[in-house]
Order: sequence, then C-alpha cells, then structure tokens
Amino acid sequence: MTRMKQQVLVLYLASSALDSDVVGWSRYDGTGRTRPTTGDSDEPPYRTGLAALEDGWRLFQASQLLPPYPGHEYDTSFLKHEFLFEKL
Repeated sequence: MTRMKQQVLVLYLASSALDSDVVGWSRYDGTGRTRPTTGDSDEPPYRTGLAALEDGWRLFQASQLLPPYPGHEYDTSFLKHEFLFEKL
C-alpha cells in the first residue's frame, strides 16, 4: 500500500491576484526528499502564484481580503496576500 505524502508551498504575493509577483515564500516537504528552510534561497521558487499552478501545485487556500482600518492604509504589518499550495 502506497501512502500519499504532501508537499506544501506558501507564497506571499504582492497583491491578491495570482499573477502578481511573489514577495515571500516557504516550502515544506512531507516526502522527506528535500529539507527546504526559510531563507535558503534569494530567488522565489516561482515568479507568480499562477506559475506554481502551471507547474502542478494545487491551490487550497487564499487569504481573506480585509480592508485596512481607516487611517492605516499605509501601515506595514504582516504579508497579507498568502496563498497555500500542495502537491501530493
């Protein structure tokens, strides 16, 4: 019996559009074939979220779009355009 193993890719995009540029990322490999760590590359694994879809990653979660509180439109905080992808 073959057990399915999951790889997870977290991409933070410049906007809520999947074709916007990747500005941050994390990878996790449940197969054990690789051991990626945060900050192990200066280049993102994909240029856009759409490129990840085209390479076979399945999108399973996108961040909720929340408007900024009035007067805080230009505050810096967490990266809010988070997209989670998986490969089985």
